[in-house]
Amino acid sequence: MVEAQTWTTRRMSNPRLLDTTTNDSVVNIPTTPTADERSNNGAHHVSISPNILTALIIASWYFSNIGVLLLNKYLLSFYGYRYPIFLTMLHMLSCAAYSYGAINFLELVPLQHIHSKKQFLKIFALSVIFCFSVVCGNTSLRYLPVSFNQAIGATTPFFTAIFAFLITCKKESGEVYLALMPVVFGIVVASNSEPLFHLFGFLVCVGSTAGRALKSVVQGILLSSESEKLNSMNLLLYMAPMAALILLPFTLYIEGNVAAVTLEKARGDRFIVFLLVGNATVAYLVNLTNFLVTKHTSALTLQVLGNAKAAVAAVVSVLIFRNPVTVMGMTGFAVTIMGVVLYSEAKKRSKLTSH
Repeated sequence: MVEAQTWTTRRMSNPRLLDTTTNDSVVNIPTTPTADERSNNGAHHVSISPNILTALIIASWYFSNIGVLLLNKYLLSFYGYRYPIFLTMLHMLSCAAYSYGAINFLELVPLQHIHSKKQFLKIFALSVIFCFSVVCGNTSLRYLPVSFNQAIGATTPFFTAIFAFLITCKKESGEVYLALMPVVFGIVVASNSEPLFHLFGFLVCVGSTAGRALKSVVQGILLSSESEKLNSMNLLLYMAPMAALILLPFTLYIEGNVAAVTLEKARGDRFIVFLLVGNATVAYLVNLTNFLVTKHTSALTLQVLGNAKAAVAAVVSVLIFRNPVTVMGMTGFAVTIMGVVLYSEAKKRSKLTSH
């Protein structure tokens, strides 16, 4: 018959438990760290210097802005994909999908809601202007080299000043208007000496530039109240699907059965799928990096970077696509960029004196 073991007999059978005077039997178990402590410890190992982070964001902004220009030019001019409206619609669908993920899943910014029908109509009006600007910009790339396209795009401050005066009756100082003269003069010089000048391409590119300026002015008016203000990522979240719906009937009417043509092309050449998906993704990254640069630096820094970006994009496009340039054309572009820099400085001084 087996004796039933009690706590005492089990304890007597273990020699380590016989000595009650020692403290070896006490095991110090460390407390489990909290979630915040674990995340803080992990962040300590992967922390990035703020200066390095800002530099990476600015580099991403440059790559995405120049990348989407070069990809658009390659698709529309060299690859032979003659559907700028459908391409713009793909950009808008991409921006809508990525914006939804960035806000609702990655939580880069808090989700803001549309509060009224009036606010919805204002955003819809901005979407119409946005569509016009982007479609004109993409269409111009079919006919003009990227370098000349960027030279025309640098005149945005000129159109912004005009629309601000016409719509809001806002007058700038004489110094500001004087700084706009070289902006226009440079484009006149560049246009007269552009070897690949195309009148229709020039007109739609001017339309795109004017559309960008009009959007910035109208956005400041329509979403000026505190209750209606949206950050750029939330505004894109609502504008992009509206813009895609606006563009759908136009692409079907003007560009025909473009979806079937694209699918047929994809069956014969899978590279076009990579081009379209990559192009649409980079188009969203342009908007994302615009927001991040403004967040980590300032709107003024973004403006200065934009001036430099036009020159960099022009040089890169000439190196890649080998389009002919003239000394007078480069001189005109340089004069325009100089005028934009003078305009930015004059605006900054005007704001300081007004305060």
